[in-house]
Amino acid sequence: MLPPTPPSLLVLVLLHGSPMTATPPPSRDACEDSHRVELAPGAMMPEVCVSPGLLTGFFFDAPAVVEVQDEARFAQVLRGPRGFTFMPPPDMTSGERLRLTVHWGEGLLRQSASFSLVAHPRQATRQVEVFRDQRSRESVLQEAAQEREKNDQLRAENRQLRAGLEWAGKLQGLNASGALGEDGIKATPIAVRAGQPGDGALLMTRGISYRSEKTVAVAAWVMNAGTDSWLVAGASLATATGEKLEGVTIAQPEAISPGQTWRVFVEADAGTGAPSEEVTLRLWDAAGRTLSIPKVTFP
Repeated sequence: MLPPTPPSLLVLVLLHGSPMTATPPPSRDACEDSHRVELAPGAMMPEVCVSPGLLTGFFFDAPAVVEVQDEARFAQVLRGPRGFTFMPPPDMTSGERLRLTVHWGEGLLRQSASFSLVAHPRQATRQVEVFRDQRSRESVLQEAAQEREKNDQLRAENRQLRAGLEWAGKLQGLNASGALGEDGIKATPIAVRAGQPGDGALLMTRGISYRSEKTVAVAAWVMNAGTDSWLVAGASLATATGEKLEGVTIAQPEAISPGQTWRVFVEADAGTGAPSEEVTLRLWDAAGRTLSIPKVTFP
């Protein structure tokens, strides 16, 4: 009967990690003396039998660079432009696997493939001939040209988008969108209520309402008299009968810090002359702090 394994040895094996992971080795029949590998996209990682004390050589159809896992453990490693010969680690256990990775070419023409070196107690594949997926250089360059064409198209679209944004900020952009009528964009000041900030410690210090051919808008300068920053999360424009304007959008440059005042811009869909009555503008943040601005009229 064998003596029990010392606990310190078990800890050493566990700490050694994945390279010491052992699975049943391939059968003797599966370990060919000579192996030819033709790589193809999506193929599984080929397995190659290796054995401590026996040499295995890889030979490639083009100059290649080889990386091998735990190379410092190997008993011998010999590199050539198209070859890689080695003797695996003397302490490599049966069924242990180490990764060997091959790289061909550079840049857009770079290709890589990986092999699993599987330890066998007595058998090793002596020679492995590796042939790549033979895509022509013209095919690779054609793919690269197509990618460049896509990138050029995206850059052109990006330039058009930036130009559109710059154009939209001018009167010609408003005119093209149909928002600029014969009377231009109308504006009128909003009366500011005197008194203390409301329950949300928010107060409008200045306000202007606008009307275009398609929308109405309110610019409200909001003072934050509270102790927490305030960032608008929602807004509504409603008449006294509860009818709400549709298509509400909000613009606020940044959160309003305590003691500061920033402009909040609210816009909604509305045709010429609508709404013709007073509306109440409500602004609220994610925490429920609300500012109500009643009796807002549009020019």
